[in-house]
Amino acid sequence: MTLNAASIAPESTEFAAYYGKYTSRVKSDDIVATLESEIRNTQSFFGSLTESESEFRYAPDKWSIRQMLGHVIDTERIFSYRALRISRGDKTPIEGFEQDDYVRNASFERRSMADLLAEFETVRRATVFLFRSLDAQAWSRRGIASQNEVTVRALAYIIAGHELHHMEVLRQKYVPALKASR
Repeated sequence: MTLNAASIAPESTEFAAYYGKYTSRVKSDDIVATLESEIRNTQSFFGSLTESESEFRYAPDKWSIRQMLGHVIDTERIFSYRALRISRGDKTPIEGFEQDDYVRNASFERRSMADLLAEFETVRRATVFLFRSLDAQAWSRRGIASQNEVTVRALAYIIAGHELHHMEVLRQKYVPALKASR
């Protein structure tokens, strides 16, 4: 990996405006190290919950905590796949996905938190290996995903920022409501 290419935060021209809410959350000059450190932080948070707490929803129409972790895993897989294809020079436009359909059809509620956390770690380690293997040119390659141009570098920051976004939602909305429900 060439750290120079990976340590430069993506410019707003490298991703669709929607993803700025994720990329702006990453405050690092080493995105790969950030992705690695998030493993421990995420495992620590989710690992501190009981199985029954992981089923909590702060409102009836919201995902459970377990479903949110499953969503983070699915989304990382999809965005890493996009990064793989684009980094290898694949110019084929990559389709989008409907997150609510994925969560609805995933059966995360039937799985234990320990199982989901093991999957999260495995997916994240695969993501880290992918990004570590890239040369400078790969980080800057552009492709089309969800009908928008994106760089590989931006995808790395989106993955990290997406997780940070959901961790913030958990802290702001789920944890206070969970404490109040006891």
